[in-house]
This record gives sequence, C-alpha cells and structure tokens, in this order.
Amino acid sequence: MQTATSEQRYKPPVHFGLGGVPLGNEFAVITEKDAYATLEAAWSAGVRYYDTSPWYGLGLCERRFGNFLHSKNRSDYVLSSKVGKLLRASRQNNAKEYFPFTPSPNNLIFDYTADGVKRSIEDSLQRLGLDALDMVFVHDLSPDNPYLTSPWEEQFEIARKGAFPALTRMREEGTIKGWGLGVNRPEPIMKLLDVADPDVCLLASQYSLIDHKNALDHVFPAARAKGISFVVGSSLNAGFISGSQRYNYGKDNYKIPQPIIKKREQLREVAERHGVDLRTAALQFFRNAGYRLGRGCRRQQRAADCC
Repeated sequence: MQTATSEQRYKPPVHFGLGGVPLGNEFAVITEKDAYATLEAAWSAGVRYYDTSPWYGLGLCERRFGNFLHSKNRSDYVLSSKVGKLLRASRQNNAKEYFPFTPSPNNLIFDYTADGVKRSIEDSLQRLGLDALDMVFVHDLSPDNPYLTSPWEEQFEIARKGAFPALTRMREEGTIKGWGLGVNRPEPIMKLLDVADPDVCLLASQYSLIDHKNALDHVFPAARAKGISFVVGSSLNAGFISGSQRYNYGKDNYKIPQPIIKKREQLREVAERHGVDLRTAALQFFRNAGYRLGRGCRRQQRAADCC
C-alpha cells in the first residue's frame, strides 16, 4: 500500500451539508412529512452534501435519506455514512434503549473488523437504495462512547488491523472516494494520523464558537501537515448555541458546565450588539473553517481569539 499524497487525497467539493442526527429521531419524533420537507428544503436551498449513519435512529435516517435522494442524479450530491456498528433486526430488539423515539426493529452490534466494514457498507447501501458512498467514517471509536464493549484503545487496535486497511483498499479500488474517523474527541484522530492513511475526518463537537482551542492548536496543525481534510460537524454544539438545554449530545441536561453556559450568553450579547443572530454567527464561523486546511488556519486563529 502506498501512502496517498496531499494532492491525491479526497477533498469534499462542497462547503455546507446536512447532518442526519435529528432525522433519526434522536431528540424527538420527526414525522415522515416533516422529515421529507426538511430534505426538500435543504435541496432547494442548494445543499448537496448529506451525512448519515446506521447509528442515527438505528437505520431510520438512512432509509429517509435514501428515499429522498434516490430520485436525484447521483453525480449531483456528495453522500457519507459510517461503519463500526452493524444492525440486526429482532422482535426482541433493544433499539429504544439507544433512541427512545425510533421505530427501528434493530439491535446494535459493534464491529470494527474488515469483514464488519464491508458488511456495514453493503447494509447501508441497501437501506439507502443507492449504489455508492463517497465518504465513509469509522464511527464513535472514541473515549466518550459509553456503549463500546471494551476500552476504546482495544477497539481502535481492532480497527487498525481491520477497518482502516479495508477502507484504504476500497479507496484504491474505487469503491469509495475517501475515508476517516467520525468522532467527538481529538484523541482518536491524533492516533489515526500515526497509524493509517485517511483522507478526511468528521470532526464533531470540537470546532465551534463555544469550543475551538484544541482543534486550532493541535488537531488542525497535525492534520494539515499530512494533507488531511475535515468535515466539521455540530457547529451549534447539538443545539446548545440555539438555546437548547442539551450540550454536545449529552443525555443529562443538568450537567452542562456553568462556564459553557456563561460563554453562550456572552457570545449572544456580542452578536446582539451587531444585530446578528447567534446561530447565524456560529454557522458562519463554522463555514469559514472550510473543508480544507490551508492558509485559513491563521485567519481562523485570529477569529477564534475574539471569541
């Protein structure tokens, strides 16, 4: 296997996308009518990147995305999904232990092996009703995942021997265009850069108006040195910047750190002084990060220092 150069690595040709967590009914019941109205509105607004996962509603989001996108020209949009979690239908399933609002009939099985990756992609394509994914992210292989069956370092080692080389081969064969990790913490990404040859990682809950210092100081420079791109997710910290009492997908609304709440209020005051909605400011800050790491790192550092 030859290591890809910066010029050879896949870089998403888009600037903004739609994530699928809410359409998997993670936070509340989203009706079919509202789900498809959301997708139609996004498409009409020019959104051409869609990110989903078997995890989002244990299959629900993929089915909804696929049902909408299958009528579109496949070359007109970019699509990513995740691997590492297989779904098995069962009458005695425990889906509601993970997602109380999902109608999914599935049990969840963690599998970061090569065979597990191949099976996961095949299953996702069947649920989506599509023939190809552009990007694949190894999902939630991270110290903040409470559902892993063993310490994340042990699961990472399984992926290092199984998922990572399998995805690299699939990229070289043209089955996918790029791959990386999709995680909420920086440690796995830093570790990945030392042991594998990814193209693009999903950096969730790590770069926003609320929290960006570690990404700017450590993760971005390390990835930039190897030509790795990022999809930056959760720009509103899972709704927190919008006013939600949920922070970064946390399940306990009463444990949001007070300094974080205070910072949100300070940011809101600054935005209001300039006649800007805080959500708009947060999305613009997020969008300016782009999907590529270049000269913008220093520019973003100055912007972040003001916050």
